[in-house]
Amino acid sequence: MPLHPQVKSLLDGLAQLEGPAMTEVSPAEARAMFKNLSAFDQPEEVAVVEDRVVPGMVDVPVRVYTPEGARGGGAPLLVWLHGGGWVIGDLDTADATARALANRSGAVVVSVDYRLAPEHTAPTALDDSVAALRWAVEHGGELGVDATRVAVGGDSAGGNLAAALCQRVRDDGGPAIAFQLLVYPVVDCTLTHPSMDENAEGYFLTKDAMVWFVDHYLDTLDPKHPSVSPLHADSLAGLPPALVLTAEFDPLRDEGEAYAAALRDAGVRVESVRYDGQIHGFFGMAALLDDAKHALDRAGAALRAALT
Repeated sequence: MPLHPQVKSLLDGLAQLEGPAMTEVSPAEARAMFKNLSAFDQPEEVAVVEDRVVPGMVDVPVRVYTPEGARGGGAPLLVWLHGGGWVIGDLDTADATARALANRSGAVVVSVDYRLAPEHTAPTALDDSVAALRWAVEHGGELGVDATRVAVGGDSAGGNLAAALCQRVRDDGGPAIAFQLLVYPVVDCTLTHPSMDENAEGYFLTKDAMVWFVDHYLDTLDPKHPSVSPLHADSLAGLPPALVLTAEFDPLRDEGEAYAAALRDAGVRVESVRYDGQIHGFFGMAALLDDAKHALDRAGAALRAALT
């Protein structure tokens, strides 16, 4: 299928912008470039938004979104992990997506500002994500959530962290997770799947960018280590049910779909949906792309069904 006309228009507009590629600047400059893209977002209203801190040896900032129907307490919980290749992205760049998921799922969303590479290499981001999950569950009463109805999710590198987090807490004995929402996740840092080369250039996320991200995040860690490549875990049995969303013109398409198939083979209930004509990052572009609105609705409905 060809590129969706809305995506083609978007890519044509981006191609006219002057400036260096993300891989040609410092991580700090790349973060600023990525943050500028969030200017196109149109955040929805949410009943309550509050910035909190997960205390520990290093405090981890989080942002808590409580939708209107969840103000009475006892709501489900979604811990959301933003994308950005573990190098860029923050609570602000994830804000519109977190708001939309809160409103569509009815869950209290805890968005996590995990530490970034290369200042903090793997598995720091995963450690921060696990700490945020455990804090949210332990403080369920004050957050107004039912700590027995918990989901985790993320897009891109956030999907990587969500998948790895599910494996970590399964092996460590909890807390229990009822559902995982994986949006075009990075699950194999070897970067060897066919779509990595088929969609290497011209579709927003490039293969060169993925190499840049992985090099910053992994440092000297083996790219097949399960903490960074969940697809290479010894076993996927006993993991939570999942919705895996992928995009046709995404370098990460094949590894996301391979992970969904591997989960299914391990006895995990999985729904895998490819958005034809779409690119990496589309899920966060609801202000520009109709398919993003559809994907958010699908994700919200899946979360409601899994957490009811």
